[in-house]
Amino acid sequence: MAPPISPRSLSPASLQDEARPSMVRRSCVRYRILGLLAAGTMINYLDRTVLGIAAPQLTKELGIDAALMGLIFSAFSWSYVVAQIPGGVFLDRFGSKLTYFLAMTLWSLCTLAQGLVTGVGALFACRLGLGVTESPCFPTNSRIVATWFPQTERAFATGTYTVGEYIGLAFFSPLLFALMGAFGWRSLFYVVGAAGVIFGLIWWRFYREPLDHPAANDAEIEYIEAGGGLTRHSPGQRVGKPAKVDWRDIGRLLKHRQLAGICLGQFAGNSTLVFFLTWFPTYLATERHMGWLKIGFFAVMPFIAASIGVLFGGAFSDWLLRRGKSANVARKLPIIAGLLLASTIVLANFVQSNVAVIAILSLAFFAQGMAALGWTLVSDIAPDGKLGLTGGIFNVAANLAGIITPLVIGLIVSATGSFVWALAFIGVVALIGAAAYIFVVGDIKRIEL
Repeated sequence: MAPPISPRSLSPASLQDEARPSMVRRSCVRYRILGLLAAGTMINYLDRTVLGIAAPQLTKELGIDAALMGLIFSAFSWSYVVAQIPGGVFLDRFGSKLTYFLAMTLWSLCTLAQGLVTGVGALFACRLGLGVTESPCFPTNSRIVATWFPQTERAFATGTYTVGEYIGLAFFSPLLFALMGAFGWRSLFYVVGAAGVIFGLIWWRFYREPLDHPAANDAEIEYIEAGGGLTRHSPGQRVGKPAKVDWRDIGRLLKHRQLAGICLGQFAGNSTLVFFLTWFPTYLATERHMGWLKIGFFAVMPFIAASIGVLFGGAFSDWLLRRGKSANVARKLPIIAGLLLASTIVLANFVQSNVAVIAILSLAFFAQGMAALGWTLVSDIAPDGKLGLTGGIFNVAANLAGIITPLVIGLIVSATGSFVWALAFIGVVALIGAAAYIFVVGDIKRIEL
């Protein structure tokens, strides 16, 4: 008697005709993969923001003034934005495993190199290199979520790995400040960079696509496929096989209101995020006149709030979807509510108490975390086989905030001597983002090219 055929070898159509192992408990390998993504994202954000923690000592040793330091902060986003579309194309051609491994290893080496610099030119070059090598990270995250998770779990999955952006900064910042005090600013780059290289090896050892993962049983594969997971582009074709690139697809994608609208909305949400990643400690030191010990204590609060906001927004979105709400409501409502609430950051201009200021900023950052679900929509609207390219375009628009926002805030503070209008700028941009989701995005549906 011939052995039974595994559902992995069958097309989705033939799967409907085969007896299913309905009594077999589904494996939960997708949650292990999600843990890898969350850890990788945490390291990603530590690598890109550790310069802000090192800045007070670094600027004194290297003789860098505030204006030049602002330019160096911005340099990361220059190359990060430029490399988004090439990074997305590389992802579509070579798949998630190789792309993430190379990106993680190379950006960690760029971080290590920052600990060796002796001048402005070398530091600037390292920041440019960091931007290029980190560029495929979030398109890869989105692709993996679309591959491993059914639609009803994608907002939760996106929220879980996105919380890595904040949780590392919230809980490791005090440790990094202590490390810098004991061993100097260069030690920060050595430790964070080495952690990334080690994690790159862990990723290469443990990541697999669903159809290739030995621990993912047939019940879990069927569950993912039934919920729209992209375990196949077509019967027998596995995710990660090289895809042909047509550069005209960039223009075709940008003509669709879904992508244009979420790009504008993500730019708005990222503007709030960038403020906290770059200017927030300076705001506390110069506008609120806090000492560094107080800054180290208070700076943790908004990042914890943002972590909660990310998890809440993702869980709320998936809950709405499971309750029968349309993708338009389930995906857009948390983002719109988050952007509207993030605009309350301007209220910090009207209170005197440091505790009240931190409470307002924590509320605004919580709201920004709620709004950080744009990558879920990328998974929902990207054409088949074009998730890397779509994610690259989306990330270009989103991370223009990393170039524009630090420079605009710097100009405002330089011209006025305070952060009053800078916070107003962040609030207005958040309102524009909410308007984009309300009036521009339209129906959440997969784009057909």
